[in-house]
Amino acid sequence: MTNDNNNSKDKKPKFSPYWIYGILIALFIGYQVISGSNYQNEQTITPSEFFKYVEDGDVDKVVVVNRKIATVYLTKEAESKDIHKNSIPQTFLPTANKLPNYKFEVGNLENFEDDLKAINKYNIYSLKTDENYWGDFLIGILPFILLIGVWFFIMRRMSGGAAGGAGGQIFNIGKSKAKLFDQNTKVKTTFKDVAGLEGAKEEVQEIVDFLKYPEKYTTLGGKIPKGALLVGPPGTGKTLLAKAVAGEAKVPFFSLSGSDFVEMFVGVGASRVRDLFKQAKEKSPSIIFIDEIDAIGRARGKNAMSGSNDERENTLNQLLTEMDGFGTNTNVIVLAATNRADILDKALMRAGRFDRQIYVDLPDVRERKEIFEVHLRPLKKAEGLDLDFLSKQTPGFSGADIANVCNEAALIAARNGKKAVDKQDFLDAVDRIIGGLEKKNKIITPSEKRAVAFHEAGHAVVSWMLEHAAPLVKVTIVPRGRSLGAAWYLPEERLIVRPEQMLDEMCAALGGRAAEKVIFDKISTGALSDLEKVTKQARAMVTVYGLSDKVGNLTYYDSSGQSEYGFSKPYSEQTAELIDKEISEIIEKQYERAVNLLEEHKDKLTELAEVLLEKEVIFKDNLEKIFGKRAFEKEEPIANNTLDITDKKQE
Repeated sequence: MTNDNNNSKDKKPKFSPYWIYGILIALFIGYQVISGSNYQNEQTITPSEFFKYVEDGDVDKVVVVNRKIATVYLTKEAESKDIHKNSIPQTFLPTANKLPNYKFEVGNLENFEDDLKAINKYNIYSLKTDENYWGDFLIGILPFILLIGVWFFIMRRMSGGAAGGAGGQIFNIGKSKAKLFDQNTKVKTTFKDVAGLEGAKEEVQEIVDFLKYPEKYTTLGGKIPKGALLVGPPGTGKTLLAKAVAGEAKVPFFSLSGSDFVEMFVGVGASRVRDLFKQAKEKSPSIIFIDEIDAIGRARGKNAMSGSNDERENTLNQLLTEMDGFGTNTNVIVLAATNRADILDKALMRAGRFDRQIYVDLPDVRERKEIFEVHLRPLKKAEGLDLDFLSKQTPGFSGADIANVCNEAALIAARNGKKAVDKQDFLDAVDRIIGGLEKKNKIITPSEKRAVAFHEAGHAVVSWMLEHAAPLVKVTIVPRGRSLGAAWYLPEERLIVRPEQMLDEMCAALGGRAAEKVIFDKISTGALSDLEKVTKQARAMVTVYGLSDKVGNLTYYDSSGQSEYGFSKPYSEQTAELIDKEISEIIEKQYERAVNLLEEHKDKLTELAEVLLEKEVIFKDNLEKIFGKRAFEKEEPIANNTLDITDKKQE
């Protein structure tokens, strides 16, 4: 019964100021219609009929209005005649003045006056000027009303539309756009819905604990942290953690994006920051969450083209002042999230503003299993689905990627008419996400197909023969996405990488082009992605990791991202030549190494390529039949899917 009453209350129309405008306009129009109706009931006659009535003595007077329309008033005796019985005007409202019985157009006023004089009836004639003051007034101010209305419409649209929310009205443009979540707002996300991220969850849970039980920490002289910054790659769960805080904190939670402070009007961003912290302080203890804070927190002074009155910098300055200025806000904790912490202003990152920087990293194999458990809850899974296998098949995947895998697997199973989602559906989903959709009907010539087969077989052979190269899972020459062929590997998840491991991976990546050289004595544009990959790896070895003997133990990498070299490089021209030469030597040496390996196993390369042309997809078992067991294979390799793309055309 209570719900019905609440629903009926919600269905009642809300009061709007436009109702007042509408009522006033309706009253004005009604008044004009009613007042004008008294003069619209008289009958129309011709001038000849009028002069006949005059000669008969029926006309009491005639009044010419605005020199155009003649209104005729009959005598009381004439109104009683049968011929004039329909001329008596009918009125909606009583009036003290007698209303005209007839009207007609005068035409030429001078001729009309002469005709009256000719019959000696000029004494019944009079002139009248009827002025419409309201109409003239409205016509005069109508252009101004239109201009003001258009201006209001444009201002409302630019300030956030006519939604009526905070900042939606022109006079509320400086108000904060933050959404408030409190005890009356049910947020269903809790820390149970956040799988993995144990360290980050522990830090965030402690912040919630600060607000719930502050005396536990303040009795020992500690202070509640001012803020925490969530940093990490996209899709790792930063915003999800904030949602869990909103669901668990049981205190007012203000949520907004960094772009909500940005507006075309000067001073609006700073005004919204002030209003946000004012609201949070009034409801303290409370939490403010700013998603994508890099929209306003970018380092100041980096853009030389911007003037001293930069709106974004003013907004950042106000945020810095509110977070730890002269008048500090007690019991207000600021949470923020970004995946570009390297471009944030140093003043924003210092202790006292963001006391804690919580790094939300990509999940490891154990955390991926927990994330799969969360996203598999709503799915109808096949019995015996191995979550350990799925977690090993998706290294490098973020939480958002895993959610996408689960959704794609369910769609694939439904497309195939299955009653449950099984292991193969998840494998197909991983292939679909990494490589794209299969294009089995793509037009490809036999010679191109043969070249792609030897290219992919070259990758497989080289990776199989090298110790540190990733072992192969399967090879396909079915076009997928932009690629004409793909090789899928099972590399280890390494925290550190040694030079020999990088060199073996580069050699395996160049195995495709090397196979084309060995078999056809020609090369093609199909190795574009391979060359891009090895060039980046070689440049990183030389300029980032200091793994080149000739360049030495130097790095030109800036982890902070703050230094900008402008139009100059951080090294001399001689060093640039040395770097380019060293990169080229590393790549060419690995290419020659791949060519020599394939020359040595040319017959097995050809056999593998022929099997690939026949079956289009081959697996690890096919390689074991040709090469035998891999000598360097470890007992339990951590699985990964790395797609080697053979591009159809050069970019």
